[in-house]
Amino acid sequence: METNEAPSILTDEKMDNNTRKIRLKRELGLISAVSMITGAMIGSGIFMSPQWVLYYMGSPGASLLIWAACGLLAMLGALSYAELGTVIKESGGEYIYILRNVGPLPAFLLSYTTVIVLKPASIAGICLSFAEYVVAAFFSDCSSPQVVLKCTAVTCVLVLGIINCLNVRLSMSIMNLCTATKLIVLVVIIVGGVVLLVKGNTQVLQNAFENTAAGFGPVGVAFYQGLWSYDGWNNLNCITEELKNPEVNLPRAVMIAIPLVTCIYLLANISYFAAMTPQELLTSDAVAISWGLKVLGTWTWIITVGVAFSTFGCANGTLFSGGRVCYVAAREGHLPDSLSMVHVNRLTPSPALIFTCVISIIMIIPGDFSSIVNYSGFATWMFYGTTIFGLIYMKIKKPDVPRPYKVPIIIPVIVLIASVYLVLAPVIDSPQMAYLYVVLFILSGVIIYIPVIHYKWSSGWFHSITLHLQLLLQVAPTDKND
Repeated sequence: METNEAPSILTDEKMDNNTRKIRLKRELGLISAVSMITGAMIGSGIFMSPQWVLYYMGSPGASLLIWAACGLLAMLGALSYAELGTVIKESGGEYIYILRNVGPLPAFLLSYTTVIVLKPASIAGICLSFAEYVVAAFFSDCSSPQVVLKCTAVTCVLVLGIINCLNVRLSMSIMNLCTATKLIVLVVIIVGGVVLLVKGNTQVLQNAFENTAAGFGPVGVAFYQGLWSYDGWNNLNCITEELKNPEVNLPRAVMIAIPLVTCIYLLANISYFAAMTPQELLTSDAVAISWGLKVLGTWTWIITVGVAFSTFGCANGTLFSGGRVCYVAAREGHLPDSLSMVHVNRLTPSPALIFTCVISIIMIIPGDFSSIVNYSGFATWMFYGTTIFGLIYMKIKKPDVPRPYKVPIIIPVIVLIASVYLVLAPVIDSPQMAYLYVVLFILSGVIIYIPVIHYKWSSGWFHSITLHLQLLLQVAPTDKND
């Protein structure tokens, strides 16, 4: 079978024993790599998370420190992943690294949790934030009705699912357009903040650390909210097979994109604080809209449209990569075969995309933005920590493996310690049954792994369902790279 991780699915075709083999090209250069990381990171978070970081930290100064620390942690994690990506030159990100370094059971638990929870939760959270901004334009004098928000979010998922199933080029064109739009909006916000500061609106920043919250747990939860905005720093590792000269371009793209995004986030937050008091920011349902009403007045619609494009594009990218993770895991035999198939004409992994959309819609119905971020962040950093542990193990036990790019061991050690902290902090400070449910869900994958993966149990009716799905969706298996 073949992975469809790349943003371009144009393929070389080779006839071998009357069988068509699909091979993906290395088409992503440095500029495209930087654009992909930037576009994946800048989504809904910078427009939704600032009030939550402030809520948990209590002061603007502490909030800015959290944003800077999140950027530093994302940078260290991405540099560690860059070494992994230049040693294990396969697509799939955390899944393939855990599979190669730690073992099949942890890799299966990752794919099981990612496909059922993490990626759909991320898509649900982004689509809910998209809905917040779209619906807010029609309910400026009152809170937006929950039923309207959730119907809008579901519609967003359906539209994205159709686009991604129909055409990869269309999906990538939308992502590029949305990336350009979100950068324009953020530049407007940053410039507006500079103007306010020049005019003397510095009251909030003068007592920046007043009322700062202290505690093991609040900082961890604030990190979850901030790191939500940096999610996507590892996106390029999901498409390593499609990156030109990955030994050079992967670390270079990381070193350019993440500091750029960190600076943009810090400047945008300063602009928010220059325009609004902490109380106004905390009570805002849509921070960028509230900022626009204060600064732009009747021109606030520019922010509304821009943020809607931004969140839509981020959701599009998350669905794109989420479908591919599902596809790669199925290709490796850890998910049903039907999820590793592609449409025979459109060359899109439509079964994996449809499955991801269905789970995302289910999560939207009972969920809210803050809880989705917290619980998905809890599980995500468990697997990030496992991946980084695999890198440390590889550096110690396999020192002779050729490494085109190498980071000092202290960097993955710091990321591993941060991962452990981010997993334990909320649980220790404020134990909730929901965290236990997340752990139990992950461990429940063992019940499936033992009979289905380890002992390769398969039912005849399951094979029949796969055949019917092939006919219904017009999909077929693909060939893996040699």
